[in-house]
Amino acid sequence: MTALAAAVRHAESIGVPQCVFIVDASGETIASIRMDGAKYLSMHTARAKARTAASINGPTGAMAVEFGVAAGIASQGGVTHLAGGLPIRFGGKLAGAIGVGSGTGEQDFEVARAALKTIGADPI
Repeated sequence: MTALAAAVRHAESIGVPQCVFIVDASGETIASIRMDGAKYLSMHTARAKARTAASINGPTGAMAVEFGVAAGIASQGGVTHLAGGLPIRFGGKLAGAIGVGSGTGEQDFEVARAALKTIGADPI
């Protein structure tokens, strides 16, 4: 909840309403929120970003578009190539992931990084 609250605070500070999902290491949702004004469909992409980051234990947005589209179809939208998902690690050990959507990819990453910093997770 601390990470979720930090993400919301940072999104408010930059004036970009966001959808935020936090998942455990297996990709199951722990917490989520859609801020007033955030795009509805970003709920789906934020969840996919979090699940993808947990699955690959790395940031989203780096896979080739063709692979990302194919993975998205094969996983029925559970995997995405879109930027905005980060793993949550403590001492290098994967604890879960955060996915943020409704801004630009860089804004989404900025909000996710603010949440990680607040909870003392490894920087990414």
